[in-house]
Amino acid sequence: MSEQKTPRLGNPKETIAVLQKYNFTFQKKFGQNFLIDTHVLDKIIAAAGITKEDFVIEVGPGIGTMTQYLACAAREVCAVEIDKALIPILEDTLKGYDNVSIINEDILKVDIRKLAEEKNQGRPVKVVANLPYYITTPIIMGLFENHVPLASVTVMVQKEVALRMQAAPGTKDYGALSLAVQYYAEPYLVANVPPNCFMPRPNVGSAVIRLKRYDSPPVSVNDERLMFRIIRASFNQRRKTLVNGLKNSGEFEYPKEAIEQAIVECGLSRNIRGEALTLDEFARLSNVLESISK
Repeated sequence: MSEQKTPRLGNPKETIAVLQKYNFTFQKKFGQNFLIDTHVLDKIIAAAGITKEDFVIEVGPGIGTMTQYLACAAREVCAVEIDKALIPILEDTLKGYDNVSIINEDILKVDIRKLAEEKNQGRPVKVVANLPYYITTPIIMGLFENHVPLASVTVMVQKEVALRMQAAPGTKDYGALSLAVQYYAEPYLVANVPPNCFMPRPNVGSAVIRLKRYDSPPVSVNDERLMFRIIRASFNQRRKTLVNGLKNSGEFEYPKEAIEQAIVECGLSRNIRGEALTLDEFARLSNVLESISK
């Protein structure tokens, strides 16, 4: 690692100096909280498994703190930042790194498949992100549902969201997000991160979670969209039985008897609640209901 490439951001003093130099004001609408803890940055890089073979997409680089660390570890980094006010700062903090490019765009509007083709011979890319918490789920699910070539997503999220992503059936954190994430990826909780690791301090605890994308989903389902409609409907009224949850959702035209029959056919109790079903059981229920509607 050459001298000018040693990361210098990642502590409060340097972060404040950069923000003051550019008279930067935090935008509430972008939910900006910048990392100021080098130990956490090292953990993220290690958990993401970044090597000199990798092309990495960073979402929400902020002032370039994690970008500097990524640039030292990866072959090439593409930093995608939505806030135009941060672009001149990034061009300054990253000018010593010739393996970094910056895109001023919403990540969900970026053609990741094209980037993977141009920069990574079409191979799956690794995504690393410190995202505003209000948009974490739409971005992660958008990346997975669009079936872009992803190897993994290592992301800083609100702690309760991390717990929901890796929750098991029958627990209070288990829900539609748990099932959606676990359909596409294997979640691994890397570290809990307290509020004092950020500037400004968020009001909630955070966590780093790694989502390692499956080559193919762990369950066999004929109609992915139908399965997720069933999952969402069953958790919208999680205190109701699965039969009543699906019947009352207004999402489906199946008569109540048909739903009961499908549930029993899957070897489940007709009084079961949606929160008790595994991903595999939701997939089987979806396949049975699909065969009824044909």
